[in-house]
Amino acid sequence: MSLLNPKVRRAALAFIFVTAVLDIVAMGIVIPVLPGLIEEFVGSNARAGVINGVFIALWAGMQFVASPIIGSLSDQYGRRPVILLSCAGLAADYVLMALAPDLWWLAVGRIVAGITSSSFTTIYAYMADITPPEQRARAYGLIGAAFSGGFVLGPVMGGFLGEFGPRAPFWVAAALSGVAFLYGLFVLPESLPPEKRMAFSWRRANPVGAMMLLRRHPELSGLAGVTFLLHFAHHVFSAVFVLYAAARYDWGPWQVGLLLAGVGVLDMIVQGLLVGPIVKRLGDRRAMILGLIGGTVGLALMGWAPTPLAFILAMLPNALWGLAMPTLQSLMTRRVGEDEQGQLQGATMSVASIAGVASPLFFGWVYSVSVGSAPGLAFYLAAGVLAVAAIFGWITVRKGQQSEAATV
Repeated sequence: MSLLNPKVRRAALAFIFVTAVLDIVAMGIVIPVLPGLIEEFVGSNARAGVINGVFIALWAGMQFVASPIIGSLSDQYGRRPVILLSCAGLAADYVLMALAPDLWWLAVGRIVAGITSSSFTTIYAYMADITPPEQRARAYGLIGAAFSGGFVLGPVMGGFLGEFGPRAPFWVAAALSGVAFLYGLFVLPESLPPEKRMAFSWRRANPVGAMMLLRRHPELSGLAGVTFLLHFAHHVFSAVFVLYAAARYDWGPWQVGLLLAGVGVLDMIVQGLLVGPIVKRLGDRRAMILGLIGGTVGLALMGWAPTPLAFILAMLPNALWGLAMPTLQSLMTRRVGEDEQGQLQGATMSVASIAGVASPLFFGWVYSVSVGSAPGLAFYLAAGVLAVAAIFGWITVRKGQQSEAATV
């Protein structure tokens, strides 16, 4: 664990929390308007669904390539410079997308965003540096709450700004990322001391090499599989939700922004307030399974929801999904040393990025062929994927418990 003194550690935690909020606000601002901007270029709701899926896949594909590189760079050079460069890169990228005259410019913007957003791996590694293993689930829950807080503000601001034009939110997003960079420049301390760093190696930094780390322990490999399925299911929202809400419920950017804000509030409550007590009572493993089951029920109800009210009520069980990610992160970080936390987060992000490439393409295609006859089909399929994740997670943790019992 890092040797940050309590005062410096509090400043570091404050920065990570504030920066996570600012970054996610910036990302959330563009969610309600990006599909609409794509639709302006192509002139078709169904085709916009496919192209939006392609754009999300581009973003995830770049994360697949860049995450292990960035994670390994942070293991050698420290977490601080990586996080700061990411904030600056995101600010420049949002300016690029604000000026985009066609789809090709937007595509380049999504590629750059995928590279710069890969520093989220470093944020998780930073938390592992300064947090003891038994407190990591709660710490990751707080990061999740910060992300959720960003999603409360971001979509609402994006929906409001979208009324002034689809490009206005991009300018505000650029400004927020710039503020995050300046704030970190003056506040953020380094969390990884020089004696605990690991030299950069392309063998570990390429996606395949980074994921070899996941094979060192059977439970780590199993949890990586759960991570893949979780992210695959979750991308149903980024791929089709905005278009789905417009087609089925006639919601515009403002209504979509408010609903996403509601999702963020619920997620913030779960990850910020409930993760700690639930993990203390149930343990990381059972809390993870509970979260996956809650998400399965919520997604299935969203696919069925015949009215806007029914969809909104389905958000309640779906909010339990927020238990899964911090507990997954906590379980995985316990399996590696301090000098490999960046590599682990890069490998985990690569797994998530593979899902991020395949899932939007899949759900975008499903939506394009089913919007006229079965608009909720994509949500039903996502619920099925998450149900498989819950089963797989249960099998994995059972094996892990048996292995631990055998070593006692």
